[in-house]
Amino acid sequence: MTKKYKILVCDDEKDIVDALSYNLLKEGFIVTTAYNGQEALNKINSDIDLVLLDVMMPYMDGIEVCRRLKENPDTAGISIIFLTAKNSEIDEIKGLESGADDYISKPISIKKLLARINSVLRRKEQVSSKNVLEVGKIKIDLDNYEIEIENQRIPLPKKEFETFVYLAKNSGKIVRREQLLESIWGNDVVVTQRTIDVHIRKIREKLGKHSDLIETVKGVGYRLRKEDA
Repeated sequence: MTKKYKILVCDDEKDIVDALSYNLLKEGFIVTTAYNGQEALNKINSDIDLVLLDVMMPYMDGIEVCRRLKENPDTAGISIIFLTAKNSEIDEIKGLESGADDYISKPISIKKLLARINSVLRRKEQVSSKNVLEVGKIKIDLDNYEIEIENQRIPLPKKEFETFVYLAKNSGKIVRREQLLESIWGNDVVVTQRTIDVHIRKIREKLGKHSDLIETVKGVGYRLRKEDA
């Protein structure tokens, strides 16, 4: 991999953070560190490529940190590998359901961890090369005007697609009809707010069982639900 990937290591045990940081730096990664969930959230931004995240930590556990990262459009695309002393199937399922890419149990084999990291980053490169925007569970193919939710691919006409992309980039926030009109149609085209409502209705029809992803905020506009986005 030619890119210098930036990894945040978060664990409340300093010896583990030091050992992981040392080995990652030797492999050419850029490393930053945190010792609890809240500190990790404060340090994570869109420049971070991957987070090694302990599950059991003070102030905020790793599961909650992961959920918050995946709810935020700016950090939803960051890869996450959980580090934990727990090794039951239930804990693994909970971790992956919260949005993590992988899960490795302590004591940590550096060789195995590096293999997992490289595997996750390779997948990330493949997704990026396809010009895909990820917002939580939603994958948006910007080249082919398609969205994918739970392995269901949904093609959309250009204006409907642009409308959905705008909502996705602002997921969890109320988007006024005026914002959509200005962003999608611009000031030179005369359309009414009713046009937005029609496009939203058509998008919902195509989303099928996922139609409730788009909420109507009465008298204001629309919002893509943050918890599922």
